Amino acid sequence: MFDPEKLKSDDNLSIREKMERLEHEILSGFAAKSDESQGRERPEGECHVRPAFQHDRDRILHSKAFRRLKHKTQVFLAPRGDHYRTRLTHTIEVSQIARTISKALYLNEDLTEAIALGHDLGHTPFGHAGEFALQEVLDGEFHHWEQSLRVVDKLAMGGRGLNLTWEVRDGILKHSKGRENAIMGNADDFPSTMEGKAVRAADVIAYTTHDLQDAIESGLLTESDVPAECIGSLGETTSQRINTMVSDAIFETAQSGEAFISMSSQVLGALEKLRSFLFDKVYFSEAVQAEFRKSRGVIHQLFDYYLDNPDTLLAHSGKSEFRYDLKREVVDFIAGMSDSYALHTWEELFRPRPWSW
Repeated sequence: MFDPEKLKSDDNLSIREKMERLEHEILSGFAAKSDESQGRERPEGECHVRPAFQHDRDRILHSKAFRRLKHKTQVFLAPRGDHYRTRLTHTIEVSQIARTISKALYLNEDLTEAIALGHDLGHTPFGHAGEFALQEVLDGEFHHWEQSLRVVDKLAMGGRGLNLTWEVRDGILKHSKGRENAIMGNADDFPSTMEGKAVRAADVIAYTTHDLQDAIESGLLTESDVPAECIGSLGETTSQRINTMVSDAIFETAQSGEAFISMSSQVLGALEKLRSFLFDKVYFSEAVQAEFRKSRGVIHQLFDYYLDNPDTLLAHSGKSEFRYDLKREVVDFIAGMSDSYALHTWEELFRPRPWSW
């Protein structure tokens, strides 16, 4: 049987306690410290090896909701090409960028990674098309960042939730606020920790660069379509653009000495212009919107069907009883679907089958 006493040395500290002490010696004064966490909603014993934020990272990584991200859309619906981003590859790219920023600024990488890996767990099938569809059935009350928190708090682990620390939950909830959100700053709707702010910045950096690359590789855009100002300020390739923005964020934040992520006016302006360009030419392009309309139709039909057939919802979800009102149960189930599962379920329910004699 495991004996935690074997992990203690002459100074009588566990591996976790040594790592917590090291955080105080190495990390910035702006960094969140694991042993100073505001804690979990349900008190539990500490791990003898992993500090709290590292433990949270592992819980997210091993969750079913995280695994489902591999079959959820980023921009291009149910992509069959090997190289299009999915919600999972987006999440990994956000994590890498955020960790690079955190490491350079002496922030807590474990907290940064936990927030990054969990930030999109509540995203729907078919990307933002699915999100808009569920907003319509819930009278505007559905947002993927709130659903991500709901996943880790109430839905994961068969309804027990992951019982994450307050800092990780705060970062997940406040990682985004849609198209009109500020990219940098320190507003009330920004995460409370510097690590959460690093993830919020990394999310924008990641999707603007990789969505642009995917759009070009799909033929939806060409290199010549990209605004010259963006190329001149950020670089000609995806790698150059990421490096420019990450390096700029690190330098400007370090120079400011403030508890928020900063960018130079030139780089931030180019990023905002590129982001606006993507909204106009990619996300709201007719080619993408045409597929979005189809996928929203799938979501609406599934919602109506399960609302009218709660017994089928119980069977499909594997539950023995409902914990919430029926509309909320339907939304939670659909939001958790991958693109492929949503399409398969829709075909099973609505696509006529050839009659066999």
